Amino acid sequence: MSGLANGRRPRTGHDWKLLKEACTALLPRLPELVDQHLRQLGEHSSVYGSVLPYDVQWREAEEAMRIGIEAISAPRASPRRDLEYAEEAGRRRAQQGLPLDLLVHSYRNAGYLVWDSLLEGTAGKDPEKLAVLMRSATMVWSAVDAQAAVASDAYRATELELRRRTDEQLQALLDALLEGRSAPGLAARAAAGLDLPEHGPYAVIVLRAERRDGREAFHRQIQRAGFRFIWRMRTDCEVGVVALGADEGLDGLARLLDGRCPGPGGISPVVAGLAELGHARRLAELALRTCPPDATGIVRLDQRMPTALVVSQPELAGRLVSEVLGEVLALEPADRAVLLETLDAWLACEGSAGRAAGRLYCHRNTVFNRLRRLEQLTSRSLARPRDLVEVSLAVEAHRLAKRQVTH
Repeated sequence: MSGLANGRRPRTGHDWKLLKEACTALLPRLPELVDQHLRQLGEHSSVYGSVLPYDVQWREAEEAMRIGIEAISAPRASPRRDLEYAEEAGRRRAQQGLPLDLLVHSYRNAGYLVWDSLLEGTAGKDPEKLAVLMRSATMVWSAVDAQAAVASDAYRATELELRRRTDEQLQALLDALLEGRSAPGLAARAAAGLDLPEHGPYAVIVLRAERRDGREAFHRQIQRAGFRFIWRMRTDCEVGVVALGADEGLDGLARLLDGRCPGPGGISPVVAGLAELGHARRLAELALRTCPPDATGIVRLDQRMPTALVVSQPELAGRLVSEVLGEVLALEPADRAVLLETLDAWLACEGSAGRAAGRLYCHRNTVFNRLRRLEQLTSRSLARPRDLVEVSLAVEAHRLAKRQVTH
């Protein structure tokens, strides 16, 4: 678990010789010290025993303490094996999951044991050696601190690297799910790593990627009980996976995002688990495609189905526009705009010519006349449901295509 290191050597050759004799005399007692060291560590925390089997702990502790004792009295120019071993030990303990404070404690404990044993071996027997040890106390304890610091630095560096690798692995799992890949156990591994339920209600949000100030602020604003968000940034969009609480649905999610989440964006329908995130992402992207380039809101696919149908079939949408609105689009721009604006107002007012007239600041008969002309140009009757659907979809397809060209 630990060992000792030497800092400065004793100032005189005589002191060094006496210290070396004391250290050499201590080495035969090393098995006893290791037993005592591991016993004290186990009394301090049971975690030591859970990290490594006892025989592995004993072997590593014996090597570390032996290297430390030998290093105390090694010549000044000797390689610093103690610090090299401390660096290796710090990396190993991070990989094994031993808490850092227990790693440092093990070095302190070994230092006390070796120091006390050196004093016991000379006190009352050889005052001269005892005096040498007392003069070396600062050096020895500085060495213990140095070795603990080297081990701690190696531990932290390894921990950061392990965390980075873990984050990358989890991101890769999430990306695989969002891309709709199929692999045995993929959803289960992602659930365990991300601490999410494998099965349960999920939705996906796709936001158009734009440079926004306060991006982190909006992420904080939408964290609320009943929802769990995980965000992934891509080159052209930002994707949010939302785990919905048992009592929450798309209505609650939409209310939470409204005014807090920068748009434009699309929300998928609810899916039943992590394995369906790829499907949900595609549907959320489809919802986003129904938004014009200058939109700022978040839209739900289940509330934009007609437009989504048009967007998902651009070739058929173009043919629909041509066949239904061909003669309308051939009009002068101002005349064409009046007819389409009137149709939009009439549809928004649920087929009420009077309300549409109020919105357009004209007489209701004017609305009727414009609609009749539109029927003549399209060869469709707005009173016939099927014809009305065709005209409505054609207008929506034309509007989306026009926005794409403009932007």
